Amino acid sequence: MKIRVGIAGAAGYTGGELLRLLLRHPQVELVFVHSRQFAGKPVTSVHKDLLGETSILFAGALSFDVDVLFLCLAHGESRLFMEQNAIPLSVKVIDLSNDFRLNTQAAGRNWVYGLPELNRDAIRTASSVANPGCFATAIQLALLPWAQAGKLSEAYVTGITGSTGAGAKLQDTLHFSWRANNISAYKTLAHQHLDEILRSLNQVQPGVNKSVYFVPWRGDFTRGIFVSAVLNNSSFTSDEVHQLYARYYNTHPFTVVADEMIDLKMVTNTNKCVIYPEVVRDKIVVHAATDNLLKGASGQAVQNMNLMFGLEETSGLQLKPLAF
Repeated sequence: MKIRVGIAGAAGYTGGELLRLLLRHPQVELVFVHSRQFAGKPVTSVHKDLLGETSILFAGALSFDVDVLFLCLAHGESRLFMEQNAIPLSVKVIDLSNDFRLNTQAAGRNWVYGLPELNRDAIRTASSVANPGCFATAIQLALLPWAQAGKLSEAYVTGITGSTGAGAKLQDTLHFSWRANNISAYKTLAHQHLDEILRSLNQVQPGVNKSVYFVPWRGDFTRGIFVSAVLNNSSFTSDEVHQLYARYYNTHPFTVVADEMIDLKMVTNTNKCVIYPEVVRDKIVVHAATDNLLKGASGQAVQNMNLMFGLEETSGLQLKPLAF
């Protein structure tokens, strides 16, 4: 039998990416896609790239006759949604907002933090999963092997993200005339993903505390994240660092350790994270690239669904990089 799936908040970027993935997932039946704003209208009136691929309409009413419900709501709205709707405990929930990432017990449920490279076994038995943030995913994957080795003291991270990371709702920093040919920093050392990053790092290396210093940048492109983390290194050679990272990710199909410098187009339109650690003098610099809408959001949510239902982890996620 196929997994019966519903999506709440399906009109935004993450909802659209979920639709694209789930419509092609071999073991999924898409039961409903919910949108208050576009109720009754064709999904293709918003997600125009799906024209000719689906005739489904946005639903105004909710139905919980599903096996799993994805919440693609704005930050702060998922908690209200869970409080206002009597969702049976038999329905698994995967939330893509930040509402439950730090609250393991909320809305009458126990939430597992959905980073498979950290919590894969717990995700397999979870009924409720809090999907990680986009920057948080890339930064954690860059730092976790070093933390597991007990070597993380301080990390200085810069990262750049595409405009889709800010969501579909229009704001000044998303206008084409502002974003084009422009780069800017924001939320210096105060990004909202730092708390979830530090909690995960403390899970593998207790006592890390506030040792990650992150400066995010807005980039002049639509999708993707590229981060570079500078770490202290006492004696590790390049080969030793590469082997340490390769061992950590050996059983994880979507995180790949490269032998040479990486670039963003290697991951755009995929659920992959590619990582390249290099030793420079007395430092290690770890570069990581992901697609913020896939491995940083909807793709990772489908990856978590696969784990929760005992499917092959890569099912429905074998996507082609854009490359050009």
